[in-house]
Order: sequence, then C-alpha cells, then structure tokens
Amino acid sequence: MDSIRLRLLKWLVLPVLLLNLAGMALSYALAWIPAQIAFDQSLGDAAAMLAARTSERDGRLVVDLPPAAERALRNDELDKVYFSLRDSEGRLLAGDAVLPVLAGGVAGSVARGSTPATDGEVAGEAVRLVAQPVLAGQQAGVVVVAKTVRKRVQASAAIVRAMLPLAAVLTLASAGLVWFSVTNGLAPLNKVRAGIQARNADDTAPIAVAEVPLEVAPVVQAFNGLLEKVHDGAQAQQDFLANVAHQLRTPLAGMRTQIDLLTAQQRTPEAASALGMMQASTERMIRQVSQLLAFARAEPGPLRKTRMERMALDQLLEESIQHFVEQALRKDIDLGFDLQPTMVKGDRFLLRDLVDNLVDNAIRYTPAGGTVTVSCFAHLGGGMLTVEDSGPGIAPGKRAAVFQRFQRLDEKTTGSGLGLAIVRDIATAHGASVAIDTPASGQGALFSVYFPA
Repeated sequence: MDSIRLRLLKWLVLPVLLLNLAGMALSYALAWIPAQIAFDQSLGDAAAMLAARTSERDGRLVVDLPPAAERALRNDELDKVYFSLRDSEGRLLAGDAVLPVLAGGVAGSVARGSTPATDGEVAGEAVRLVAQPVLAGQQAGVVVVAKTVRKRVQASAAIVRAMLPLAAVLTLASAGLVWFSVTNGLAPLNKVRAGIQARNADDTAPIAVAEVPLEVAPVVQAFNGLLEKVHDGAQAQQDFLANVAHQLRTPLAGMRTQIDLLTAQQRTPEAASALGMMQASTERMIRQVSQLLAFARAEPGPLRKTRMERMALDQLLEESIQHFVEQALRKDIDLGFDLQPTMVKGDRFLLRDLVDNLVDNAIRYTPAGGTVTVSCFAHLGGGMLTVEDSGPGIAPGKRAAVFQRFQRLDEKTTGSGLGLAIVRDIATAHGASVAIDTPASGQGALFSVYFPA
C-alpha cells in the first residue's frame, strides 16, 4: 500500500540531505582554500627571501644564507623543508639535490617568471613547491622551495572534524523538521480518519466538507455520496421488510377470525381437527410475521437515535404484559410481575418488541401449571429487566447459541428461532446486555437485561 507520508518524506528528506552534503562541501572549501593560500604564501615568501639573498660572484650565482638563517628556514616541527638554487644550465649551486628540476628546465622557469605553488614528490613523499626565477648581473637561475604536506593534511582533517558534528546536527534537525512538517501537514487527514473510525455502523450522516483540507475535499465529497447511497439502500431495505411484514399481518388476522367462526359452527370431529390445525398454523404465521416486523424495526438505521427517549420501564411493562394474560390463562400459568419505578432511555417500539419476545417465549416453553414472573428495578445507576419462568431451562453450554438467528434448542422445539435474536439486537441497539441464568429455585430460566445509566 502506497503511503503519502513515505512519499513526502522520500521527496523531502533526500533533497535536504543532498543540500546538506553540498553545504558541507562548500563550507569545507571556504575553510580550506584560505588555509591553502596561506601555506602557499609562506612558501612563496621563503622563495622570495632566498631569491633576494642571491647574487653573482665570480661569474656564478651564490646565495648568502648563513647557518642560522638556514636553520630558521628549515625549522618546522612537523614538515620537512627543502630548497635549491640552480643556474640556467640546471646545475645545482646550493641547497638539496633531491629537489627535481622543474618541467621545462630552468630556462623555461626563468622565462615564465614566478609560478604558483604546485604539487610534487621528494624522496617518495608528497610536497608542495614554489619556483622563483633569479637574475643577478649576467647570470640567471631559479630558486625552488618545497615543503611536505603533513601539516596541511592535519589542518584539513581538523576542519573536517570540526564540521562533522555541526553537519550531523544540521542533518538531524533538517530531518526532524521535515518529519514534523509532514506529520503536521497530514494531521487533518488523521482527524478525518479518526472521525470516520469513531462513527457507529449505522451513522450515515455526511462528513462536513468545511472541516477538511481543500485537497481532501473531493475525496470527502465522493465518500459522502457513497454514504448517501448506503443510507438510501438501508432505508429502502428496512422499509421493504416493514411493509411486507405489516401487509401480511392484515390478511392473516382476517384468516384467523374466519377460522374462529368456522370452528364455532362446525360440529364433526374431522372438521374440528382440520380447523384446529389451520388455526395453529395461522397463529404460527402471525407470530413469525410479527417477528419479521420486529426485526425490521431492530435493524440498524440512521433514524433510531432520534426515537430514543427517557421513559418509565415499569409503565411499559405494565402495558405489554396485559396482552399475555389470556395466553397465560389458557395454559394455567401464573403470570406475575414485580414492577418498581425504573427509568431507562430507549425506543418505545423496540423495547415493546423485546418484552413481547421474552414474555412470549417464557409462556410458550413453560408447561401448564407453571409460573412466569416479570420484574424491573433500578440497578447500578441504570435499569434491570428480568423474566423468570419455571420451564425446562437452557443448558449453560447452549446459552450463547440461542441468541443466534434460527437457532433452536432441539428438533422438538417449535418456533422459528428468531425471538431471542431479536432480543439481542434490540438490547445491542440500546447499549444493554442480556444474560441467561438459572433461577434461585433451580428450575427454569432467568433472562436479565441490564440498561446502563
């Protein structure tokens, strides 16, 4: 995956490093050239001094260099100093024979006049040398002064050693500045990324284009277009499920009414049995359609947050339980409730679906003569809803699986396996948690739904 940060660093750090290297080379040259000129000037001064002390005597050139002056000339703690005086024929008149005859000969050196310092080699060691032409009377010659470059090498190394720490500091500072600048420049992108990651899965609200950098605005606008399409698709799906489930309930309710009328009129055992089977099938279809409608309401959607309100859970339970009294009486089940004042924040329709599925499951799976108790009370700053029954209960190993869609305890269990999945989805939408335990009596199941503060 390509990285904008790495690309920016690559195109910024490398040129900065090259500029630093060029700056180091320029600084070295600015420091070394004057030192080189000073060294060469010293050689030139020595050659000029020797030329000034050269004169003609008996038809030949001689240099007036007392021993003390020669010692002063050659006195150097580190370098070795050489000098020579040669006539126009190249014969050595004074000084060191190890100094070579310059290219072009003495005559050429005299004709060229004073020359700048050049590099050479004496006794296998690098030297720097200067030639100074001499003209005394009728005699011409050349004075050559040479000096090893040990001190120059030391001076060059000292310059480099002095520059390296500064160059390293400047390089690190430049790299750090580039890194800081790139990071600071990409901070708005990180802010946009953090904002998107912090969103809930059902949040399809567009990103504010005014809060993003100009360069990122086209990407954000395209993303907003995608969010709008996702919102429309999810809303269309939710509306479709809700419409289908709602439309199916009306004819099914009418069918149940007609079957009830036929059951009251028919007297033959065969007709009564057939109508009983039709009535059971119709009731099952009505229940499944109701669950589909509950699922459609429980699906994540952008409008859910607007339906959240603070409400009294005890009043909602009191209203919902009344619809199950007749169903409990038919099975001779003692349906009781213990409702204490409990305030929660939620969607009234979704919470009613949650209560309906829990109570319906409890009555459905509790045998005749059993008990079902619905309770609510304040707990840990929030609210707790419990539904306890005296039915067969749920084994601990199967408690996590029953919240999955289309999961049933066994093949003998009736139903579609959607009720507890709906309970889980609605609880998740409210930030609540659902747990299954065994009641204190040791028989049945205890469902607990905790709503946080």
